[in-house]
Amino acid sequence: MKAAVRSEYGPPEVLKIKEVETPTPGKNDLLISVQATTVNRSDYHVLTGKPLFMRLFTGFFKPRLASTGCDFAGTVEQAGKEVTSFRIGDRVMGFGDVIGIGTHAQFVTIGENAGVVHMPESLTFQEAAACIEGAYYASVPIRKIKPTAGQKALVYGATGAIGSSYLQFLKYYHVYTTAVCNTKDFDLAKSLGADRCIDYKKEDFTKDNERYDFVFDAVGKRSFYDCKVLMKEKGSYMSSGGLINILPTLYTPLLGGKRALFIPPTDIKGGLLFIKELIEKGKFKPVIDRVYPLERITEAYNYVATGEKIGNVVLSIEH
Repeated sequence: MKAAVRSEYGPPEVLKIKEVETPTPGKNDLLISVQATTVNRSDYHVLTGKPLFMRLFTGFFKPRLASTGCDFAGTVEQAGKEVTSFRIGDRVMGFGDVIGIGTHAQFVTIGENAGVVHMPESLTFQEAAACIEGAYYASVPIRKIKPTAGQKALVYGATGAIGSSYLQFLKYYHVYTTAVCNTKDFDLAKSLGADRCIDYKKEDFTKDNERYDFVFDAVGKRSFYDCKVLMKEKGSYMSSGGLINILPTLYTPLLGGKRALFIPPTDIKGGLLFIKELIEKGKFKPVIDRVYPLERITEAYNYVATGEKIGNVVLSIEH
């Protein structure tokens, strides 16, 4: 099979498209013919090995996994002899974890009971791929905190893969939402559920006079300390990154006031089923910025590295 592989950490140029051996599924595994996947911010960290703490999981001196990629949409090519929930030919979508499972390839294996579900019938493979990684990470805190109608939230980085998912999930729960993004993306943000928009390039959103039950940093570029002023007395702050937020997640939940929360990304299958349910209800739609063929994966990574992508960057995998 064709796969994007590397033998060292580095910029996107270390990736090469090569012929490698197709993986063999175990008795409880599926072999997936990958039709589409994404290149996302987490993939970029795994590719470059930065920040360095990532290497505790990916291999300190060199990457343990040659191929990159963490999500997929495709069809079941083979099923292990003990698989009961899927059949050959089923259209499926799935997610491994932030470290990746090598989905930037024509085939990948995944356990039947791991992060894989049947695709909604209404979606193409490219659309399904754009409903996975960012949406899953946004679903983790949303499913835990269960926001209620009338509450207020602010989403910083509201038009990325995670942020655009937050907007739709919050709208589903009837939460009043302020989106922090670029003026050119205001219409998109409002179509996804934003009630109000702030252009971060023109004003400091931390000086907003509104007070929120939830502040979601969907790009990991601001801290709890920056955003604390925006929060109601018992408000919650959640970030998709940023080492500066580790300490406040440890002590602020113990104090009873404003708190920074870290909710571990567990139950991947449950998160995917939540996303699938909202898609089927017409309450969630994929946001795709660009689509690249696998052969242009370096270009896709370099675009993600600019930090300017809207929604998802999709890789289309030909067979």
